[in-house]
Amino acid sequence: MAVQREGKLIICPTPLGNLGDMTQRTLDVLARADVVCCEDTRVTGKLLRAFDISRPLERLDEAKISTSAQHIVERVLAGQVIAYCSDAGMPGVSDPGLRLIDAAYEQGASVEVLPGASAVTLAYVASGFSSPSFYFGGFFPRKAAEQLRCLEKLKNLDAALIFYESPRRIVAALERVAHVYPYRQVAVCRELTKVHEEVLRGPIRDVYKELKDRELAGGIKGEIAFVIDAPNEEEAQQTHQSTLQDAQALLEQMRNEGTLTKKDMVKQLQQRYGLSRNDAYELVHSSGQKA
Repeated sequence: MAVQREGKLIICPTPLGNLGDMTQRTLDVLARADVVCCEDTRVTGKLLRAFDISRPLERLDEAKISTSAQHIVERVLAGQVIAYCSDAGMPGVSDPGLRLIDAAYEQGASVEVLPGASAVTLAYVASGFSSPSFYFGGFFPRKAAEQLRCLEKLKNLDAALIFYESPRRIVAALERVAHVYPYRQVAVCRELTKVHEEVLRGPIRDVYKELKDRELAGGIKGEIAFVIDAPNEEEAQQTHQSTLQDAQALLEQMRNEGTLTKKDMVKQLQQRYGLSRNDAYELVHSSGQKA
């Protein structure tokens, strides 16, 4: 009696651009898989041909993942070994593979994730920023209002911020970054691992100006991941000064209304602006109000 072999969904990272980054383990899996599912059969087919691998290919992109994930998982449960590749890098990072993996776990199918190239970690390290932690936000929002909301929400996060962005929108994106984080350093990582790889690093306004000039001179090409450094001391000082100014304005309003005691004014400043008691007391005291 034949024993049915165990099926498995295997997540296979592929090079970002340099074929030398393909791991032997991934090659072995792709060569043995019953089928290779991928975002674009043309892209993955070219990759397999480069390594003399011939396997059946099935398109499983953003348009098909919702309707096809269930069927793919059923085939894994029936005993097939199915490999999944994105067009480049680690599947499941800002691509439809994440939903396939989730569906497999939900139905109890076996999942194996192979290590390999990822633009996120590569950009984080290439930035050279010393923050020991990072936040990956996927693709940067497209609309200006959404971009500003995103940046404001992350403003106090003590971590480097990493986003993917289109070369057609990177200048506009950096303009929003400069507006919200005028004292930050950024690193724009373009065409990582490819022939024209570049890491443009420096104060946000300098990097913005450089890329704005390039855009005006003929455009910017290549896939981009950009990194915003964590909050620095200059930003902390400027934020503190801005908070004190806002607190001073409220204090003047409270004094003019004349309805609060000096002790209550101190409490209001603490609660509204997160000031320490000493800072709030100093503001009230220096304004002629002794708490």
